[in-house]
Parts: sequence; C-alpha cells; structure tokens
Amino acid sequence: MTLTRWIGGALLAAATLATQAQEISFGIIATDAATTQRERWEPFFRDMEKKTGLTVKSYYAPDYAGVIEAMRFNKVQVAWYGNKSAMEAVDRANGEIFAQVMYADGTYGYHALLITHKDTPYKTLDDVLANGKSINFGIGDPNSTSGFLVPTYYVFAQNKVDHRTAFKTIRSASHGANIQAALARQVDVATNNTEDMGKLEANKPELFSQLRIVWKSPLIPSDPFVWRKDLDPAVKAKLKAFVLGYAKTDPAEKAILKAIYNYGGFRDSNNDQLIPIRQLELFRDRTKVAGDDKLAPAERDKLLAEIDRKLAALKP
Repeated sequence: MTLTRWIGGALLAAATLATQAQEISFGIIATDAATTQRERWEPFFRDMEKKTGLTVKSYYAPDYAGVIEAMRFNKVQVAWYGNKSAMEAVDRANGEIFAQVMYADGTYGYHALLITHKDTPYKTLDDVLANGKSINFGIGDPNSTSGFLVPTYYVFAQNKVDHRTAFKTIRSASHGANIQAALARQVDVATNNTEDMGKLEANKPELFSQLRIVWKSPLIPSDPFVWRKDLDPAVKAKLKAFVLGYAKTDPAEKAILKAIYNYGGFRDSNNDQLIPIRQLELFRDRTKVAGDDKLAPAERDKLLAEIDRKLAALKP
C-alpha cells in the first residue's frame, strides 16, 4: 500500500468516525402508540438537529424494555424514560441521567392514578380492593413508574394485596391504551397518571369527563433524560446545552413542549433523582419478603438484612 493510499484511508476512517459521533438515536418509551408519540416528539427532535448540528434518529419501541435494551446495546444513545425505566437503564444499560423535565406550571413531579369509567360503582380505593374478584383490571408496563411500580407498592403492597391474583382478570398495557380500555368499559379499573389524564382533559374534555379518578399517589419525580455514559463528551455538551436552554423564551418551543406532555422546560439532574424510586422498590421487596411464610426464618432474616443495608446506603 502506498503512503498516499494509507493516508487517504486513514482520513476516510477518521471522517467516518466523526460522522458517526455526530449522529445519535433518541429512544422514547411506549406510554402511548408509536404514531402518537412520533407526532408529539418529532418537532422537538427537528429543533434539536437545528440547534446542535447533530443528526437525530428517533426510536419508538413497542414497550419500555425495548428502549432499555436498545440503550444497552448502544442502538440508542439518549432516551426519555420514566424513573423506573431510567433506573433499569442506569443499572443495566450504561445509562446516566443528565436532565429532568419541568411541567408548564413550573413543577417537577406528577402522580400515579387509578381510573374508572364514571358509570362503574367504584368511587374509592376501598371500593376497588373490596370488589377485586368482580373487576377487570388494567395495569401498566412492568417498567413503568406510575403504571406499575408506584401502584403496586402504595395500592397493593401496603394493603397486603397480591395484584396478580386479586382481580377477575388483569392485563398490562400503555397509559394511552388503559385510558381507551376504561372509556370502552373493557377494563373496570386501570392505572394511569396525571400526565396522560391531563393531556386527555386538555385535548378531549368530553372523554375526560367520562372517567373518574379513584386514587392518587404521593408525588413522583418528573421524568428524566438519560444518555449513555460513553457518549462522546462533545456530543453530551451539545445535547445538554440544547436541552437546558430549550423553551426558555421562544413561544414556538414552549408550544412544542406543551404538546408533548404539558412540559415547560428542563433542569439539570443526575442519578440521585432515582433515590426515592430505589427506596420505593426496596420497601416493596421488604414487605414481600417479610410476609413470605414459605421462607425459612434464617433465610428471611438474611434477605431483610440485605434490603435494610441497601436502604441505609441510599440515605444522604
């Protein structure tokens, strides 16, 4: 190989690497149908391209695990997650939180809900728990914070109820699908959150008025943006500057965020955002272990001690 050809090949390889470094795939968890999510998020990604110079490819998986696995295998470098799925991405997919969404009202939290059609007899959580065997229940994706983790702890674990056997039937679906199922009376009660219900109220108040909220959780931290730790530092800097500066004053940018989930902007964040979610999962695990009569006392004590150690390590 001549020196000229070698230099030419090296330059081409360097150019290819530079091009790849300037292209990212951004994952969006499946809180609703992919077509709906695409309509919400694509204007944001086009602004991201204009402001950063990056090529941004969007990735809409059919479930939460799809985005987590895509990040794990570096098919997705950045993603919007709920806190539960973000925790999975941080623990298993080399993820790292870098920003947190702010709602249009300036708050940084939302609530999990149980919803039902207004024509059902279920008006309170006690009604739901007392009539489980007559209820077709819609739960969220297992990696959903508000659709699964929060209700399984606050609604079920704290009331010593096994959600897997408590109902006539149980099915897992996205927030949007659970809303549609409740409206169509295909399920009697379903998990949801104030993000999706707020979206429904704003866009289709006539449908929102057909539903009843029977339970509302404590505040959940608003959703994080996560990138892979090994993402090019220069790309990280461009992304962070864009995200943290977005919709500060521009009315068009504010309208784009409001159309996504009534978002109003972003603030800097890190993995510490996940501490309350980790505590929630550990508390749920502790409740399950403590109530497991099949475990030998020594094994139960060992497992409880390990959970308590993990809980203690999370305290500031």
